[in-house]
Amino acid sequence: MFLCVSPNPAIDKRLTLPALLRGQMSRVSAVRSFPGGKAVHVAMVLQTLGAHPHWIGPCGGTSGEELKAGLSSLGIRATACPTSQPTRTNLEIVEGDGTVTEILEPGSPLSSAEWEQFESACGRAFAENSENKTVILSGSLPPNARPDLYADLVARARQSGCKTLLDTSGEPLRLALAAEPDFVKPNRAEAGQVLGAAIHTISDACAAIHKLLALGARSAALSVGSEGLLFCARKAEPVLFAPVIPLQPGSTVGCGDSALAGFAFRSASAYSPQDRLRLAAACATANCLADSPGAARLEDIERFRHQIGVQTLASDS
Repeated sequence: MFLCVSPNPAIDKRLTLPALLRGQMSRVSAVRSFPGGKAVHVAMVLQTLGAHPHWIGPCGGTSGEELKAGLSSLGIRATACPTSQPTRTNLEIVEGDGTVTEILEPGSPLSSAEWEQFESACGRAFAENSENKTVILSGSLPPNARPDLYADLVARARQSGCKTLLDTSGEPLRLALAAEPDFVKPNRAEAGQVLGAAIHTISDACAAIHKLLALGARSAALSVGSEGLLFCARKAEPVLFAPVIPLQPGSTVGCGDSALAGFAFRSASAYSPQDRLRLAAACATANCLADSPGAARLEDIERFRHQIGVQTLASDS
């Protein structure tokens, strides 16, 4: 069972146009809207892989209704916690030459009562059939969220016997590491910010993974963008590296979320670290060819899974 927790969901709106002309009028050739936020993308890919994920998050206004309707149309079970303020909208601007620009709203603040309702709903969901449940906590936090929100949710989920996977950044990530999540997956910039050191090379990324484990994560992956994806299943085990398969992406938005879904789907101990990394990298690669974030096709995932190679880098022994 997979529970995808989204404290700051969104409607993703993709605008396609020949070129974005700064300071001038730009005419859009196509507009599409999708349920969004990182946890939604994770839930979509999990469903594509054959799981039946449960999404939970705050929703408000007409954009919140659109989000709920979108999840329902996808067949994803959702627990929507009502809010008085509207759900945010994120813009993805895709130009004719393949350039992608993201404009992300911060999200609306929740009232004390709305936060209490959301956290209570999470607690109930953690306790419901908690055996063999994997909780995926991902995305940014709304402006007035406690920075230790994810740390508390990780602790509560673990107390209920759930596995915990986390994908966030900044102070929320730093605080949550001390709660010992079973898995974290920052990208290069996010890890560098938390660790206080820029990550330029694969060697730097390997060292960063060891530091994330030392700070409390039980396993960790790190995306290095166009170079590939690193993963270490636990302390003292080798860091593995899956180089990117060269292709021309339509958009890389949602690739990290797709990788997270692959790691979650293969989180059972029966799968080797190599298998887990290979599926995660395949999900991320397939997302590059999708019509929208999180809409990777299963046939693409399977094709890339058989093409991706995994290298062994180093252990932290």
